[in-house]
Amino acid sequence: MLGPVGAEGPAGPAALTGARQRAVLGVLALHAGQVLPFTRLVDVLWGEDPPRTAVKTLHSHVARIRQALAASGLPDVLRTREPGYLLDAAVEVDAHRFEALLAAGRREGSAEKLREALALWRGDAFADVPLTGWGEREVERLHDLRQSAVEELWEHAIRDGEHEAAVAELPRLLARNPLNERLTRLHMLALYRCGRHTDALDSFQRLRELLADEFGVDPGPEVLELHTAILRRDASLDPPRPTAAPAQLPATVGHFTGRADVLAELDRADVPVVVVSGPAGMGKTSLAVEWAHRVAHRFPGGRLFLDLRGHDPDRALTGAQALAHVLRALDVPEDRIPADEEERAALYRTLLHDRRCLVVLDNAGRADDVLPLVPGGSSLLVVTSRRSLAALATRHAIHAVVLDALSPTDSEALLRKVLGPRADTEATAELARLCGGMPLALRIAAAKLLGAPARPVAALVAELRAARLDNLAVDGDSRTVETVLASAYRPLDATSARLFRRSGIAPGPTFSTALAAALSDVDNPNLDPLTTAHLLTETAPDRFRFHDLVGEYARKRLADDDEPEVAARLLDWYLFVAHEANELVNPDRDLVKPTLRFPPPKAPFAPDRHEALAFLEAERDNLLPVVRFARDRDPTAAWQLTYLLTSFAEATGHWHDRVELCRVAVEAAAGDPRAEAEMLRALGVAYFMTRQLEAAVDANHRALTAVRAAGDLAGEGHVHNNLANAYAELRRFDDAVTAHLEAVDCCTRAGSRLGTALSQRNLGHTYIRMGRPEASLAPLRAALTAFRDLGNVRLEAGTLDTLGEAHLGLGDTAQALDDLAHALRLSRDIGDRWLEWEVLVDIGRAHLDGDHHGVPFFAQALEISREVDDRHGVATVLDLLGRAHLRAGDLAAAEDALALATAERSRVPDPFEEANLERDLGDLADRRDRPADARDHWDRAIRLFQRVGATAEAAEVRTRA
Repeated sequence: MLGPVGAEGPAGPAALTGARQRAVLGVLALHAGQVLPFTRLVDVLWGEDPPRTAVKTLHSHVARIRQALAASGLPDVLRTREPGYLLDAAVEVDAHRFEALLAAGRREGSAEKLREALALWRGDAFADVPLTGWGEREVERLHDLRQSAVEELWEHAIRDGEHEAAVAELPRLLARNPLNERLTRLHMLALYRCGRHTDALDSFQRLRELLADEFGVDPGPEVLELHTAILRRDASLDPPRPTAAPAQLPATVGHFTGRADVLAELDRADVPVVVVSGPAGMGKTSLAVEWAHRVAHRFPGGRLFLDLRGHDPDRALTGAQALAHVLRALDVPEDRIPADEEERAALYRTLLHDRRCLVVLDNAGRADDVLPLVPGGSSLLVVTSRRSLAALATRHAIHAVVLDALSPTDSEALLRKVLGPRADTEATAELARLCGGMPLALRIAAAKLLGAPARPVAALVAELRAARLDNLAVDGDSRTVETVLASAYRPLDATSARLFRRSGIAPGPTFSTALAAALSDVDNPNLDPLTTAHLLTETAPDRFRFHDLVGEYARKRLADDDEPEVAARLLDWYLFVAHEANELVNPDRDLVKPTLRFPPPKAPFAPDRHEALAFLEAERDNLLPVVRFARDRDPTAAWQLTYLLTSFAEATGHWHDRVELCRVAVEAAAGDPRAEAEMLRALGVAYFMTRQLEAAVDANHRALTAVRAAGDLAGEGHVHNNLANAYAELRRFDDAVTAHLEAVDCCTRAGSRLGTALSQRNLGHTYIRMGRPEASLAPLRAALTAFRDLGNVRLEAGTLDTLGEAHLGLGDTAQALDDLAHALRLSRDIGDRWLEWEVLVDIGRAHLDGDHHGVPFFAQALEISREVDDRHGVATVLDLLGRAHLRAGDLAAAEDALALATAERSRVPDPFEEANLERDLGDLADRRDRPADARDHWDRAIRLFQRVGATAEAAEVRTRA
């Protein structure tokens, strides 16, 4: 816009023809990201007298503009948005860049930014486009901004001693705008500073005469005051004498790495105070000093640096002491420094008023010690602290930056910068992980290796695995990771210190306020002092995490307490929470009722199924670490906790997590036949749900041995039922039916109505898969009656889903959809995502075979599969989506879905489902008129179906080939 109007994309300039096309694009660019109504665009093109066809002509211009932009590599950036058009805000516009640089130059007092802004101009704005109406005013506004930028640039130049250059250039600018008082004032001052006193007065006289002739007025007060000062040869007009500005910034840290996003954020900060906070050892000082050096040129008045020592209450500088240090740096003699803190602060602000200074206060401990040092004017204060210093925001506009650990990539990059080729080993990534991304730890580790050139990185990794905190130290350097963390721990009050130590025992990545309460035996623990000191990070409301090394330090300090007692409180709390949740989600799962060693706490959720599941979802990443923790301290608690969490897995579908949980629980249950049988059975279910079917069969056979040794007839029935399910998925249907019937018999003899009904339901499902839906109805109806009598909504819904499949197999689509709709309502009522997925898939299949409207149901099922990270489910549903699109005639959508299904299925092999996918890919190729490809896919489908014994399916595909 800042010259002839044009646009350029990745493929080159856009071929815009005609002034009106350039005008439309230009004004849309000025308002990129905003909708410009058709009426406003008509006004800018034709003014007050547009033709009757104006809107139609406008649409025609826009169509051609779109073509030109697309050809230049900018498709879809110009869109129709009622009631007009919108140019994408992501498009770079020179006028916007100019205004941003101008604002930055004014904010920073930077002549460099002003020059950069003015360099964007290539002539007058919209030089080749005549605009009318409001467009003309936009052009005038841009020209006014350019004029202001020019004037401000020469203000800087004269202030910085470039008066001779100003004397050479300002007459040319005045020739174009002889009535500009600001330019005249600058010209007068430049002439005076060049020793041309008379010429300066002549410049004033010319302006005076022009104003009198044109408007009958005198120059303004600023010009008149300068004229009077020149007549008096006032000393204040002399060029400022160069003085040595304080330059106290420490050297930047060697091999500074990462933090690019934070540095960019600081560059954009537009406030007088920046606070960089974070845990000890995270590189706050290094970042502040690095950034201060990068922007030092913006602060010609000086760069001050002071360590407030706030991490050590005994040595911390008060506000008054800090002011004294800063005033000395500003050349105030000792005897001129006031005794009163307020007077010191006033003198400090006075000295900084006319200078642009950068003040860095490192290691601040309290906001009260920083407040007196907040400068006025255009200076900037940067504060680093282990505390958030939130109180500063009540007095001043601040920009807060919170530093956390470096990313694994940046951590490894730092080690490589320091160590060079020695870091090019696989052990480097593990070393970075053990340092937890803490810059201090990474630098100490690198220094240890530099001090021992023959030592492999792997050797240090082994040492850190054994004792991280003890080995993150360098001989001769007192600043170890442990001493730095200790300096953050020591100022805590006794209650906060106890909370810190005890919370450190939590083995998972996060912990809740409720757990902290149980560990410390306090009803309402106050964790604010720990988060304020950045010893904890709040990751979500009432949920916190330690940095790895901070957590290790907390556990090391736990030796000050009774560690076994704290561990027992931890396990009690998790057993209590899991039991309370299980009572809400599936009270029929009642094998375990934990015995607590401490009084039960208040439940961390309301007595509501959905809230219980939501809380456990928030705890999900902690569950495996806690069960491992229990295995090593209290094996009974480990397997009991795993049992109580079964209903959570059933409701949410986190079966991949469940596999490892059950493996650990099987180890913990060793030696207790009943417990071992239950955990092996649970492991078999987890294997089954994650499609590890051979492993599921093996686990269930081991469970049968254990459950028979325990003499548990009902348990034996449950294991037969699970074994039958695995056989059915392996398409060993005869074995499956036999095992189901054994399950029904065992459960009936044991008096377990629930077990009997569950076995009947699964027997019915197996009959459906065998192609015998008529045989499934009797066991399914018996199971449905039992589940309703028992009040088990989840299994009622699951049985309705299976009945829907049966009726679908019998050709009764209406009854099938009725059963499935009922099942879907129940599954959603109880928040069971896994069951909801199954029902949605079956509803989609019902529509697939009927009206071809299955796509929305498959799409919902796909979302759930991805949510619970079920890759088998994702692959299955993508295949079904592809099939649905294929039957609806949308071949492009079908191809996309089937390609994704193929990629997913490669990660979770399943011969039967692979056969389905190959059949559908063959159908797609056939519809695309690629007969050879179709035959290849169908042949593969036939071979796969035959391999798993699906003879009917193989025969059906042969009819295609």
